Amino acid sequence: MIYLTEYRSDEPTMVSTISDAYDIPHQYLAKIVQTLVKHRLLKAKRGRNGGIFLGRNPKDIYLHEIVYAIDGPPPENEKCAIGLDLCSDETPCPLHHTWKPIKGAIREMLSSENLLELAKRVTEKRRIMNKK
Repeated sequence: MIYLTEYRSDEPTMVSTISDAYDIPHQYLAKIVQTLVKHRLLKAKRGRNGGIFLGRNPKDIYLHEIVYAIDGPPPENEKCAIGLDLCSDETPCPLHHTWKPIKGAIREMLSSENLLELAKRVTEKRRIMNKK
């Protein structure tokens, strides 16, 4: 999705183009693309001139949508960081009070970061790395 944001085009982009650019196995990326199309984050065009597009403007696609599409939504009942059956504010595990704010910060970051801003930062990092 970063590739599609960076190299926006009116023409669809082949999955193999992205696969080659990021050195991702084609079949693996194709499966991820299917999932993202199913969640309407990408659109696919079949046929000779086919490929994929972003499903909507990258400034309107937030990172939590991408993560949830691929990994599924967060569980209804919070999981314990160290795997205990019972872990809550009332009966905390040894990491509960440390992990709870970190988990909240991650959720907040994923909900507030959009694809356009992420792609801009990736582009900037490449520019800096190419200068070195």
